[in-house]
Amino acid sequence: MFLTPFQAARLAQETGMMLAEAQMVIAMRMFGMAGLVPMSPREPTRMVQEKAEAMMQASKAASRAMMSGGGAASVAMAALKPVRRRTRANVKRLTKPAS
Repeated sequence: MFLTPFQAARLAQETGMMLAEAQMVIAMRMFGMAGLVPMSPREPTRMVQEKAEAMMQASKAASRAMMSGGGAASVAMAALKPVRRRTRANVKRLTKPAS
């Protein structure tokens, strides 16, 4: 089954947003590790752990979508959703002013 133009556009938009957010998170963490901005001492451990968690969640979501008969678009969106949720939450958390 092929993607409809709407599905392709939505998948591209969500992927683009996730990639932009990931780059922002990487930059903020690098600045934190360099001592240029305040950062929790737990952040380096957190960034490793969250990747494994996000990939497990993405794999489960994609498997569920596939097993329920979803097409390529629904499987891809299901896999992207937990990763995007994580990048969005990281940007929000890391851009909060230090208290």
